[in-house]
Amino acid sequence: MKAVVFAYHNVGIVGLEALVREKFNIRAIFSHRDDPNENVWFGSVADWGKKKRIPVFCPENVNTPEWIERIRNLSPEVIFSFYYRNLLSKDILMIPSVGSFNLHGSLLPAYRGRSPVNWVLVNGEQRTGVTLHHIIEAPDAGDIVGQKEVPIAFEDTAYTLYQKLCVKAGELLGEILPLIQKGTAPRVAQNLKQGSYYGGRKPEDGKIDWSWPVMRIYNLIRAVTEPYPGAFTHLPEGQKLFVWWGLPEKGSIANGPAGALEFEKDDVYVRASDGRLKLVDIEVKGRMRGREIFEFFKKREGAILK
Repeated sequence: MKAVVFAYHNVGIVGLEALVREKFNIRAIFSHRDDPNENVWFGSVADWGKKKRIPVFCPENVNTPEWIERIRNLSPEVIFSFYYRNLLSKDILMIPSVGSFNLHGSLLPAYRGRSPVNWVLVNGEQRTGVTLHHIIEAPDAGDIVGQKEVPIAFEDTAYTLYQKLCVKAGELLGEILPLIQKGTAPRVAQNLKQGSYYGGRKPEDGKIDWSWPVMRIYNLIRAVTEPYPGAFTHLPEGQKLFVWWGLPEKGSIANGPAGALEFEKDDVYVRASDGRLKLVDIEVKGRMRGREIFEFFKKREGAILK
């Protein structure tokens, strides 16, 4: 079956490898140029395509008449989108005879939209997953073809959860792609009223509010810690402090206002509304862990982070 694939990131590579395993004829790959301002910690779809001797294109806007005509001339029977960051126009979606399919990193209809891996952690969810669905003009709203669930562990970060989703994406595609080839893939309409939609996240969304419950703070930290931009606060004098990791302690006796620094032996804690957070890995100019954190803060007990 002839396919044109829109792909980026590690999931993009997982999807492409699944198509190769199932003997799809990949006529071309559309991807993105890496953003020099972004931490590129993931694999390169463009490099993967070059190694496989498959044409790779990275247009700024694939929805122009010239690119639409070029895709039409490739005569794809099916289009796949694996973590491609731009919406495809109706003119492109109408080209393949079998259909257009997108792989999304949540259990649709929940967490439609951008950054679902980060949002499920921010919101303290206990499960998520991957969904293959038909593409329509509304984002992540097309009929569902298949899903795989992934439990979220207490210690999961966006990075570790993303790795789990990559594994499940490969399993899901291994089951569904043969059905697409046979024309027997299931198709179930989404009930969008039971779902949710979230927009993209920006680095400034990592700002910690110490008046929040400590679990909300912990969930933010693990949602945006490395390789993402990180959760942050400010020292009393205004200097930015990144909290790359911390451990929540609920129900501890309140000794001060939200954001106040507290000490126990060589450990440093920050007061939240219903407990406190132990600082494990921070950055102020340089990176600090363990006793380094205590040495940095030892003359600041009672100071309030903002």
